[in-house]
Amino acid sequence: MERRQRGVSAGLLLLLYQISQVGLQNIPSVTLGVLVLNIFLFLSPLRPLTEVCLSVNEAVHRKNWQRLLLAPFHHADDWHLYYNMISMLWKGIMLERKLKSIWFAYIITVFSVLIGIVYMVLEVLLVIILDDPSYGMNCCVGFSGVLFALKVLNNHYNPGRVSSVFGLPISSKYACWVELVAIHLISPG
Repeated sequence: MERRQRGVSAGLLLLLYQISQVGLQNIPSVTLGVLVLNIFLFLSPLRPLTEVCLSVNEAVHRKNWQRLLLAPFHHADDWHLYYNMISMLWKGIMLERKLKSIWFAYIITVFSVLIGIVYMVLEVLLVIILDDPSYGMNCCVGFSGVLFALKVLNNHYNPGRVSSVFGLPISSKYACWVELVAIHLISPG
């Protein structure tokens, strides 16, 4: 895992600008709390990324389970933070207003842990199926998995919508899957 630069940077400045454009008064409390927590941990990480990233080797074999809680809220660089938090801003505004703050906070908490568990199960399956132990060493950080789960939930609560993926109109119920493949092709790391 590469080291990232700390401090104020272009991605962080753009994120703060976008938040100011929406207006703090227009952002529901849990969504705002998630944004603030992620920005704070980007500026003042609890530990280096190599000590918070989630992997089968670290979490399961070394029984370092705290990584399940830490990995989603740390980001590799300012652009990783920017893209994730802009996505959180829009999904959070829509879903928190619909579900109410307490239920939304519960969902964020559950998704944050479950996504890490699903990630590790998939990595273990890759180790077994491909007979390649290197998959157990892959280490991840970031909120992307939670955002993907929120997008699926948002599509459930808002059926029949059409999203634009690279300019192509796609039914929202399939758009999250198309976006997942596109993101993997554009930025496989």
